[in-house]
This record gives sequence, structure tokens and C-alpha cells, in this order.
Amino acid sequence: MNSIRLISPVDGSLYAERAIASSSALEQTLAAATQAQRAWRELSIGQRTVYCLKAVDAMLAMKDEIVPELAWQMGRPVRFGAGELRGFEERARHMIGIAESALADVVPEPKEGFRRYIRREPLGTVLVVAPWNYPYLTAVNAIIPALMAGNAVLLKHASQTLLVGERFAQAFERAGLPAGLFHNLVLDHGQTATLIASGQVQQVNFTGSVEGGRLMESAAAGHFIGVGLELGGKDPAYVRADADLAHAVENLVDGSFFNSGQSCCGIERIYVDKALYPAFVEGFVELTKQYVLGSPLDEATTLGPLVRNSAAEFVRGQIAEAKARGAKALIAPSLFAADAPGTAYMAPQVLTGVNHEMAVMRDESFGPVVGIMPVDGDAHAIALMNDSPYGLSAAIWTEDLGAAERIGQQLETGTVFMNRCDYLDPALAWTGVKHTGRGATLSRLGYEHLTRPKSFHLRQQL
Repeated sequence: MNSIRLISPVDGSLYAERAIASSSALEQTLAAATQAQRAWRELSIGQRTVYCLKAVDAMLAMKDEIVPELAWQMGRPVRFGAGELRGFEERARHMIGIAESALADVVPEPKEGFRRYIRREPLGTVLVVAPWNYPYLTAVNAIIPALMAGNAVLLKHASQTLLVGERFAQAFERAGLPAGLFHNLVLDHGQTATLIASGQVQQVNFTGSVEGGRLMESAAAGHFIGVGLELGGKDPAYVRADADLAHAVENLVDGSFFNSGQSCCGIERIYVDKALYPAFVEGFVELTKQYVLGSPLDEATTLGPLVRNSAAEFVRGQIAEAKARGAKALIAPSLFAADAPGTAYMAPQVLTGVNHEMAVMRDESFGPVVGIMPVDGDAHAIALMNDSPYGLSAAIWTEDLGAAERIGQQLETGTVFMNRCDYLDPALAWTGVKHTGRGATLSRLGYEHLTRPKSFHLRQQL
């Protein structure tokens, strides 16, 4: 295969096709990145800031083109497309704004006759392998801080969002970023693995499936390079007896079905105190029925297609398996005229009577389905929330801050939310545990994974 073909989930048509980079072109790209980075690392953080802020502005100026492109590429309804760019801007500006302090020398207590400090140096060339589901948000987590830290960046975007990589390249070109520092690459899986194993990249930041993460680690094995991984998720929510019921219902419906459930930190399983369970389920179902499933190009649509037909069939299979094991489906697909088996258009589904023997409560769904279980209290909820191979985020609905912190301490997760979900705060580290991955992006800690420490121990002549 000499090209990557992007098939749109909107209508199954070929939306874009790009030639895969040749071996010689890739070699030239790597050489250019290495050369450009040598000069870039010598610039001050203030000088790098000017270029990166201009790139952010250039990206935002393309909003009217980007929003419909997103709909065609991965099915995001146009009414929500601008929201991704707002998140892109929030994260980019935050990481640019904290670079000076995050990259400052670490100076220990004074010691007479010595000057001592730890300096954070750039790694060299950083490869970012980005996913399709939030193609701007996930990519910017690494791209902007990598550049701000003094690195060159290679971006390999998902085949489903080919045009996003081109938008990043256009933004940096319009910002006047020195040639060679940023490259958008069109590669197949084999080329990506070869690139990682080439010894010419010093860090890989990958967001994708667990299996994809294993392939990244395998390619990097023995080359002593850093690998940051954000992989699968099966994020839980717990609604305590003291929760604001209406607020919990509203936020958890959105957290479960936004982006057609195709969110790394989307809510995939909900545990509700038995005292609130009947009212919660009733409210959740009624609000879910208000979604509008249809073409993402229609402003009225609030639920677009999944990224591809096979993704929808996978989720339908989970639902069928759960029902065969005794689960009850509370949403009639016939309520959504656009729902059509065999296509990427799929009605949202709410399941009760579920348990952890069912795949829908155990394995990542990445689609518009959620199971809801009653629990007897905190201990019961904690046990179920931790009963997963994943650990990206967990959400607790309660009026008791102390209880949220106490429960959060016992949860095996990267982020604990209280009374919200499905959000990345750029001031906090975005990280996970277990099969969700390793490393961190965003916050000051994100810079630590894009630099290496160098200690200076300087003895002065007395």
C-alpha cells in the first residue's frame, strides 16, 4: 500500500488520500529535524514563545475550515467542532505560559564554595503519534510543550484524521517556525515502528489502543528512548446518596455520550447508591432520548456516527452479549430514525441488570453505551470501580468534599473528579495507571517527560 485512504463515516465516501512517505524522504526529514533542533535549543524560552503563540493564533484562524473537516473525517457534529479548538487553545496557552517556570533550573540549598543546580535540557526529536477521536486536543498535549522545551517534533496522525496533521503544519508555517523543526508525516504502521527503532528519535508520545501501546514499546525496546503511553479506558462514575441528582444525571449523560462515546475519559460504567438508583435511571433514560442522531453536518445533530461501521458493530455486539446474559436495554433504537445496523449510525443505549461478567462492563466500548448498577455504599462502589484493567479517570458525585477525597485515595486511577467528568485540566498531570499507560502530559510534570535533567556541581576556587 503506497497511500493512506481516509473513508468518511458520514457517507462511506473517500474523503482524502495521501501518499506514504518514501524511505529517502523520511531520512531527509530526520536529518532536517536534527539540524534544526540544534539551533532551536539555543533560543530563549521567550523566543520560542513568540513562535508557538503565533501558531496557536494561526490554528484558530482556520476554525471555519477545521470544523466541517472534523465532521467529515471522524463524525463530530459541527455544532461541537469549535469546542475542540477552544480546548486546544486552553491547553496550548497554559503550557506556553508555564514553560519559563517549569523549565527553570532547580537549585538546592546553598553550599559554601559550590554552585549547584539541575538544568532541564531538551531530548532532541520527539515523535507524537496522535489518535483520531480528539485529534487536536490529544496532539497539542505533546506538540506545544515539546517545542517549548527545545525539541524538534515529528507528528504521525491517525489515518482517520490525515488533514489534522496538515493543519498543524500550516499553522507552524504561518507562524514562521524555523524550517525543519516540525514535520507532519504520513506513515504506515511498519514505517512508524522502523522510525521508532531508528535511534533518531529520543521520545515517543502515543495515544491509542493497548495493543498499539504494546507495539510502540516493542519497537522502542533496547533503544533506551522514552515512551509515553495513553491507552485504553473504562472510566467509572459513582453517584453517592448525597449527590445532586439532577446535576449528576445531566453531566453523566453528557459524559457518556458526547462524541458518540468515543472519548478516552468518557464514562462507560456508572454505580449509583441504591437510594437514588431508580430516580437516577429514570432521569438518565429520559435525557438520553433527547439526543438527535444524524449527519454531523446538520446543526441539529447532537450524536453523530461512530468513526467506522466496524466500531458500531463492536458496540452492538457488546450490547447483544449483555442482553443475552440478562441485561435490560432501556432505549428503543427505533426512537432514533437514523439508527441503522450495518452502518456507523447507532442509537445511544442504557443498560441495567448488568454485572462485571459482561464485556460491556469490563472491556472498553468506545461507543454510545453505558451500564448502570446499584451499589450499597462507598465500599461497594470502590470495589467495583477498581475492578478493571484500566485506570484513566474516575468521577464521584457528592456534596461531601472530604468523602470525595477519601474515596479518591482508594481509587486506582490517574485523575479523580468530583461533580464533573470527561475533562482535562491543563494545570494537572494527565496520566493513567494499569493498562491505561504510563508517563504524563500537561502541567509542569508534562515537561519532565520532554526533557532530561543535567546536574551541575561546580566547585569554586577559594
